Amino acid sequence: MTWIDFPLYSSIIIILWIIGLLFLVISYKKQSVFKIATAMFAIGWIVMMLFVVKLWLELDRPPMRTLGETRLWYATFLPLIGFVTYARWKYKWFLAYSFIMASMFLIINYLNPETYSKTLMPALQSPWFIPHVLVYLFSYAVLAASSIVAIKGWYDSYKGNFNIETLKLADNLVYIGFAFLTLGLLFGALWAKEAWGHYWTWDPKEVWAFLTWMGYLIYIHYRHFHMHNSKQALTILALAFVVLLVCWFGVNYLPVANTSVHTYTQY
Repeated sequence: MTWIDFPLYSSIIIILWIIGLLFLVISYKKQSVFKIATAMFAIGWIVMMLFVVKLWLELDRPPMRTLGETRLWYATFLPLIGFVTYARWKYKWFLAYSFIMASMFLIINYLNPETYSKTLMPALQSPWFIPHVLVYLFSYAVLAASSIVAIKGWYDSYKGNFNIETLKLADNLVYIGFAFLTLGLLFGALWAKEAWGHYWTWDPKEVWAFLTWMGYLIYIHYRHFHMHNSKQALTILALAFVVLLVCWFGVNYLPVANTSVHTYTQY
């Protein structure tokens, strides 16, 4: 099991999810086929997890070192978030979004094959590596989901049928994502202390991580003190996600990336 097998696995997963999406659309008129949709989604996700586990064992390290590997985890977490969110709020459109976005990340990896090394630099050979990266990627996936809710909220406001439940969904997703984002910052600080002797060095990645954390904190505080200004709150949420995108992979393309020890490698 290596990345050479990824095209086969990703093709099977995407086909299953496309079938699931088709049945999900049909379920709006015929609810009985919804079980088929969820079955296709679940089988595809199980295949995804099978690939991740086998890849981990083959590489003899967690597949979290390269940008492509982080996209793989993103595609793994999004369907899980979609399932949990549907179980709680019964939004079929959100379930569809989670699988469409997960498929998109699989396609990006499929179209951008990379050569992946088994080796890890000494700084990454730390017990903090796995929890730091996993909680961060999970928080990114949840916060990305909150942003699509913000976009839907904008659309509903434009159509004149805004539903306050949409904003409540965004709030709950932000609370969960922010909690994991905070854990990621704490784990990263502990890891930095172990690896480099300092909890915080204002590395470019650390700066953008802090700005991302502040962006969602501003949203939470704004919602608390301005509960009825929904459009402004959704705008803040969308802008916070832009900062998150810069933090996740945009830093790689900034001039300051040359001085950062956190940028993702390509190989």
